[in-house]
Amino acid sequence: MSGAPPEILVRDARLTDLETLARFNEAMAWETERVRLDPRTIREGVLAVLADPAKGRYFVAERGGEAAGALLITYEWSDWRNGTFLWLQSVYVEPAHRRRGVFVALFGHLERLAAEPGCCGLRLYMDAHNEQARAAYERLGLRHRGYLVFESPDRLRAEGS
Repeated sequence: MSGAPPEILVRDARLTDLETLARFNEAMAWETERVRLDPRTIREGVLAVLADPAKGRYFVAERGGEAAGALLITYEWSDWRNGTFLWLQSVYVEPAHRRRGVFVALFGHLERLAAEPGCCGLRLYMDAHNEQARAAYERLGLRHRGYLVFESPDRLRAEGS
């Protein structure tokens, strides 16, 4: 056996990934925002995406044959560009696989998708205090463009979760 690092394979998520994706989402919400997601709700939400590609698309990165990370893309139509932005969401890499190229592989996969006709770019939002994520995104060439994100009150926080 060589000392080469395990290859990273990025693939579309399958129904059999439901529990892994839900667990990744729960861990990411806790790590980044100290929010505990309702297990039933997150599983129903992940299942809704897996069952309906119009809602989004999950990708799983496998390293050494195990799920090492994942992310979700959703879509935003831009009339200004006559194209679709891919929004990165629910990005998570298992702690044992961090800084081993997993997110780089996932992001590279998305860059190829974003280069296809009809797509006009990649976007994401992140917690403003997540400096580690910000540094990772900037290393990959993403830049803050000066937009602020506004939203209605967050039901998760309003319920005291």
